[in-house]
Amino acid sequence: MKSREDRYAELREKRERALAPAGVEAVERQHKRGKRTAHERIEALVDPGSFTELDRFVVHRTNAFGMDEKEFLGDGVVTGYANIGGKRIFLFSQDFTVLGGSLGEAYAEKICKVMDLAVRTGAPMIGINDSGGARIQEGVVSLGGYAEIFWRNVQASGVIPQISLIAGPCAGGAVYSPAITDFVIMTEAISQMFITGPDIIKTVTGEDVSFEELGGATTHATRSGVAHVVAADEDDLVAQTKLLLSYLPQNNLEGPPRYSCDDDPNREAPELDGLVPDAPNKPYDIHAAIDAVLDNGDFFEIQPLYAQNIICGFGRIEGRSVGVVANQPNSLAGVLDIKSSVKAARFVRFCDAFNIPLLTFVDVPGFLPGTDQEYGGIILHGAKLLYAFAEATVPKVTVITRKAYGGAYDVMASKHIRADLNLAWPTAEIAVMGAEGAVKTIFRREIAAAKDPQAKARQLIDEYTERFANPYIAAQRGYVDDVIEARRTRGVVAGAFRMLENKRVERPKRKHGNIPL
Repeated sequence: MKSREDRYAELREKRERALAPAGVEAVERQHKRGKRTAHERIEALVDPGSFTELDRFVVHRTNAFGMDEKEFLGDGVVTGYANIGGKRIFLFSQDFTVLGGSLGEAYAEKICKVMDLAVRTGAPMIGINDSGGARIQEGVVSLGGYAEIFWRNVQASGVIPQISLIAGPCAGGAVYSPAITDFVIMTEAISQMFITGPDIIKTVTGEDVSFEELGGATTHATRSGVAHVVAADEDDLVAQTKLLLSYLPQNNLEGPPRYSCDDDPNREAPELDGLVPDAPNKPYDIHAAIDAVLDNGDFFEIQPLYAQNIICGFGRIEGRSVGVVANQPNSLAGVLDIKSSVKAARFVRFCDAFNIPLLTFVDVPGFLPGTDQEYGGIILHGAKLLYAFAEATVPKVTVITRKAYGGAYDVMASKHIRADLNLAWPTAEIAVMGAEGAVKTIFRREIAAAKDPQAKARQLIDEYTERFANPYIAAQRGYVDDVIEARRTRGVVAGAFRMLENKRVERPKRKHGNIPL
């Protein structure tokens, strides 16, 4: 019979072994790849000394393929809870040193346990992904384990923030959990996400593609839109995660976090008065307006390299988090297309789910024309953004800086889909379409019959512009609540959000809406 001292010695030995369950050589191999271990990643991310590990002694339960001769404490994933910035979070960190981080039955159960605890206690869930996928030796129970995780991702959606950190491979069915979560942060050079690897693609389609080209961080940040943020390395991964969390509430029952602010809410920005060019087709960078309005110009942009004709991200006004959506005239003239509509719709729905007010800057000439867009379903995808803004019940403030044309005017948080306060700069143009297009449609015959058609067209365009290309007709009808000097935008917006702080909206009872997916 073991003595008390022997039992305590056994505990210490097992705890030590759980820190490197595959041995020190496996840890060295992980370091040589430029990657931290599962435990190292947790310690780098959380507040010092705050991590409590759960299920460190769990092991797999299979005897197939020689697995009965292998035992790894923790079964390839580290789970538990900790604090980040003093706030409680739950997390798991996949351990690539154990069977390539592959997921088995016990491994999945560990993840499910902390996900359940996160929902039960109303705290964000963070997953650090570094895994080759399902554990083949365990067969269908691995697939069942993934499905249990997916189900919990869906149940937690809109209840607690879910963030996926990709710090290695994430392949096959493993990618669907991050895809359901709210934000995916990928790490340059060491992370990849794909359904099917390069070898199988080569066999099936004949395409030759590298891991990085197929599913690297740059690919998903620029082409697919899967990655919301790209980190330069593991240190940056930690920094970006902490910054993102600083804008988010703990759960859907809390308001957004509020920090002390030393930036005068009524600060004017005279440079904004000259931001919009006189030439209606000349581009400018809407970042200047965003930065001038937010506290200290701090803006955390989401998907900055994807669908750049629309900008989404987080900032603060009077220390309180706000979500920003803005057309970007510097890219495709700020037009709405398939990618930008989907990007903004998902961001708007996240903000609404977690009580984060929405600030929208509008300079949109319409929806992008063309067969590619029509065949690709611009009608369906554009409707997603319309649906998201119309569905949102958080405080919504809209600022029209220049163009607000056609159906895109309606979609971009107009008064008609229940924005709370709609403002316009004197440079705003609210119309069915641009002056040139309108004149050629309305006065086609008059122009054709004129002695000098070009001169007649120019005259009519000037008249149309003078009469319609302004914010005052909309203001007369109350579609715009006020026309303000651009320099005053921060003060007016801050006052609006202050007024809307206790906004309440009652909606008809329903199971859920049917967003046009």
